[in-house]
Amino acid sequence: MKLSVLMASLAAAVLFTAPAAQAADTLAKIAESGKISLAYRESSVPFSYLDGPNKPIGFSVELSNAVVEAVKKKLNKPNLQVSLMAVTSQNRIPLITNGTIDLECGSTTNNTARGKDVAFAVNHFYTGTRLLTKKSSKIKDYADLAKKTVASTTGTTNALVMRKYNTEKNLGMDIVLGKDHADAFLLVESDRAVAFAMDDILLFGLIANSKNPADYEVVGESLQVEPYACMLPKDDPAFKKLVDDTFTAMMKSGEFDKLYTKWFMQPIPPKNVPLNLPMSDQLKENLKAFSDKPAT
Repeated sequence: MKLSVLMASLAAAVLFTAPAAQAADTLAKIAESGKISLAYRESSVPFSYLDGPNKPIGFSVELSNAVVEAVKKKLNKPNLQVSLMAVTSQNRIPLITNGTIDLECGSTTNNTARGKDVAFAVNHFYTGTRLLTKKSSKIKDYADLAKKTVASTTGTTNALVMRKYNTEKNLGMDIVLGKDHADAFLLVESDRAVAFAMDDILLFGLIANSKNPADYEVVGESLQVEPYACMLPKDDPAFKKLVDDTFTAMMKSGEFDKLYTKWFMQPIPPKNVPLNLPMSDQLKENLKAFSDKPAT
């Protein structure tokens, strides 16, 4: 047999016998390494934020911790190591897709575009883009932003929503992006922007923990309603089932309700100011539906 024919035959055999791409197996990876890697946000109040150096707290942090306990039980590893990593709006998805992070519970919108790269657990919150402004600015709605500088955060759906709205309404806004929510809030605090466009709940949280909460307000109608959900690796049905089962069990038992009251209705660190944000109709419905349906 000629060498060229032999090489062609071998190549064909390799192509024929090559296995299909393997689905992610996060639980197997965790079992082998003895470690689960969790992401957290540094300024997504009250979901995931810092209360002192390297001490993430919040509603979503407690959801992550519940998953850790479920993984320990599933794998019979009571001494499972937990590795924590701070992420931003910009790098959170790449760190899930490249396997650095096993679970991200922060303030991440579950939408169809992101669903091409990652999986989402059962939705645990619903919010919409609104505006944080200084009361002294007299900004009351989006029309008041014409020809003005408006802040948002890099890597968020809100930045995309505002750019689209700016173009459609021909408002001529100058949209500037902070590296995280605290950075974008600082642009308003220091009068380098007249408003910060972001999910309303995060805006309420930033105001509650600001130096002068009475100086700020949240204005404007929600431009869209979007669900928050925890992110996990795509094509890993076993791990998704464990995460979903953990959250639905909390929703059925009333534990989720208690967690919501703790973080949205009662005083929270560091200033012990309550957000006083009752549960939305969409979230109440999802405590029965257990949906992971994305925003479009």
